[in-house]
Amino acid sequence: MSRVMLLIPSASYRAPDFMAAASKLGVEVVVGTDVANPLQDASAGRLVALDYAQPDLGAQQIEAFALLHPLDTIVAVDDGGTRLAARAARRLELPYNAVSAVEATRNKALLREKLAAAGIPGPAFSVVPVDADPFQFAQELAQHDYFPVVLKPLALSASRGVIRANDTDEFVAAFERIRAILAMPEAEDECGTELADRILVEGYIPGVEVSIEGLLDDGQFRVLAVFDKPDPLEGPFFEETIYVTPSRLSDADQRTLVETASAACRALGLTYGAVHAELRLHANADGKAVAYPIDIAARSIGGLCSRTLDFGTGMSLEELILRHATGTDVPTYARDAQAAGVMMIPIPRAGTLRSVSGVEAAEAVPGITDVQIAIHPGGKVVPLPEGTEYLGFIFARASTPAAVEQALRDAHAALTFVID
Repeated sequence: MSRVMLLIPSASYRAPDFMAAASKLGVEVVVGTDVANPLQDASAGRLVALDYAQPDLGAQQIEAFALLHPLDTIVAVDDGGTRLAARAARRLELPYNAVSAVEATRNKALLREKLAAAGIPGPAFSVVPVDADPFQFAQELAQHDYFPVVLKPLALSASRGVIRANDTDEFVAAFERIRAILAMPEAEDECGTELADRILVEGYIPGVEVSIEGLLDDGQFRVLAVFDKPDPLEGPFFEETIYVTPSRLSDADQRTLVETASAACRALGLTYGAVHAELRLHANADGKAVAYPIDIAARSIGGLCSRTLDFGTGMSLEELILRHATGTDVPTYARDAQAAGVMMIPIPRAGTLRSVSGVEAAEAVPGITDVQIAIHPGGKVVPLPEGTEYLGFIFARASTPAAVEQALRDAHAALTFVID
């Protein structure tokens, strides 16, 4: 029986699906989390608290654990565990991406530098100290006609702190807002002190945005799914809502996107395991469609979105990833042919969630397969750019991507959230 360490931070949505996949495969699981369990029995070898904020220390902890409970492989479930997994795998001589490659996926400035050095299309960018004068920098942008731009923390995930600015006033407001976000303890924990002191400023890239789910095997990029994002992501914040697969883009456009995602992985040095790539497609001055990587992550799709994907006769994405990680035969990488999609239910405003109604009506919409409300009444809700959670997830399957999208929109319209 293979023993797998799953790095699952306490805030992750994905623990149940990975645990279910491991149980189905008969894989022995050790959960490495970021919060100590007061009932934990360390000798049982099933749960261990690790230091995610200091990945070198966390890797030492994993190495010490593995002396008592040998590990066959390590899988990072979310962004927060990828740096830790790379360092621990290096210590234990287990298959994984190089530490330098993973570092580039967790540092947006370094990612931009590596992609630019490889000649992969991307925006002009600068890194600005968090204590800089934003007005002075914004004036320089205006003088060179660089607006609009997008400001980003270097390491926060899920579009947290990502803000578009169209002029000097918006730039100053966005910079101050990100500075406040980076001062929050949880943001510093995610970034680490070495990445919480700067802000990335890059040119805004127009165009349609897609997400590509892939798997790397000895550097070879295998496409698992291409998701359209039918809601425009134009700012000022970049809250993702609907994902639908298969893509409705032309075969030529999809090839361009996949080739660019694959080239981006090579440029970063990624060679192993799950990849989640975000790209935009935009026509250049000659009218040719060009793909621009927005973000490349060394992990699979986040939230509960993986539930849109089935492979073969019901194999989940988590099962596929665990099969690949443990060297177990993967009977097929082909996704189920039926169109599928998910809506990450957006938070319209900050406050306290008082009630949710209409769930049964939403579930009754033709094509809807499930509605999951993630925040319970009484819970605090915080929208982007400060927030880290969604109100929930709506899932749909239908004969066409258009029907999936419509089902998701109809189900969302049936829901009512009362927020005070």
